Amino acid sequence: MVLKKTKKQYNRPKNYIAIVKIRNNGDGTAYCVKYRFDDLLRFTKFLDRKWAGWKWYNVFSNKGNDKGMQLASFTNRLVRV
Repeated sequence: MVLKKTKKQYNRPKNYIAIVKIRNNGDGTAYCVKYRFDDLLRFTKFLDRKWAGWKWYNVFSNKGNDKGMQLASFTNRLVRV
């Protein structure tokens, strides 16, 4: 039995936004991606699976009075330079 998600679940805004630096492009510019998420630990595990070589990411609030404010910054200590 498959449960379908309701329309409300799809439209619910996520709590956080992250800007993730994946790598440098050939011309020296940064290749970055943007994700919206609710759970920080699950998001970090997702990054480790999808983009194993990510360099850093910044987390921003996506709700309330603090919307758009940077909350934290993380680096991947497993990346070799």
